Amino acid sequence: MPVNPSSAPAAAQPRTAPAAAVAYTAPEAGAADPLVDLAQRLLKEIGEDPERDGLRDTPDRFARWWREFVDYDPGTTDTLFETTSTSQMVVVSDIRVWSLCEHHLLPFNCSITIAYRPDRALLGLSKFARVAQRHAHRLQVQERLVADIAREVSQITGAPDVAVIAKGEHLCMTMRGVKAGATMTSTAFLGEFGADSGLRGELMALLRS
Repeated sequence: MPVNPSSAPAAAQPRTAPAAAVAYTAPEAGAADPLVDLAQRLLKEIGEDPERDGLRDTPDRFARWWREFVDYDPGTTDTLFETTSTSQMVVVSDIRVWSLCEHHLLPFNCSITIAYRPDRALLGLSKFARVAQRHAHRLQVQERLVADIAREVSQITGAPDVAVIAKGEHLCMTMRGVKAGATMTSTAFLGEFGADSGLRGELMALLRS
């Protein structure tokens, strides 16, 4: 049955998401969005005419996309359920997210695996994806992304043993510079996942099966 967050153990109380992006002020309703002007100036700087067919509505679309990205609302992330087992491993795999590299403002996509050992409370299945998406909807680096997700899952559930693994492809490498396709793997291991090589091995074996 669902756990009432107000009656859950103190360690399982949801907290403010770690490493949150700095808040910004959205334009007031009816006011001109400065991102539209920014996009128009960008087009002019690269030798384009913002008024030509095909580009006339591009600055508005550009602004709407950025607002959609930074205004992302993950919804409820702290739905907990009772559990009587504290030794089993729960693994949620292949959570797909897109984020933006903070170094080049180019997209990268990741397949994320989250594993944890519940401590008296289970996190609702969809909440793992919501937590991952929350941290992906900001300027990021993959190493910080996995660390942010691991900390929040641990904070919400009260579970000290959390592992997050991400495999990502970065357009800042595939479409610029060396222009070579590659997959980057990053990990964050908290609690026994960091201390116990056997537990990590069990996780890796599950992912290979």
